[in-house]
Amino acid sequence: MNHGFDFAAAPGHLIRRAHQISVALFNEHLAAVGVTPVQFAILNALLDSPGVDQITLAKRVAFDPATSGSVIGRLESKGWVERFADEVDRRRKLLVLTPLGLQALAGMKSAVADVQAEILSPLEPQEQAQFMHLLSRLVAGHPVP
Repeated sequence: MNHGFDFAAAPGHLIRRAHQISVALFNEHLAAVGVTPVQFAILNALLDSPGVDQITLAKRVAFDPATSGSVIGRLESKGWVERFADEVDRRRKLLVLTPLGLQALAGMKSAVADVQAEILSPLEPQEQAQFMHLLSRLVAGHPVP
């Protein structure tokens, strides 16, 4: 008779395991490119908002600004991102994808789509839609830390 906490059924544990699975699949599919999920998110966000500042970009991808600076630095060293000072406020750093970054991002999109499909593959199509709906509600219902 177990009177302890059912760790295996805890939402936090299951979310952490799902995250581990997601990252492992991402790394498996994109190992040759050498990009992380956070780097991909930043590149993708820059595609949608060229010239965005570093702090706004970090908020957009739900990542802390201090750590995002080092991630952006790695993308910059790969030649995928360029950082430049805002003409109005020189302390504010603006970001754009380089042509090489655009090319790299275009080459990743198919593999990333495959990862997303594989993550959801244990579920039936209707369950996938329901899961994504509920997961979106769960995330929207909690403020970004």
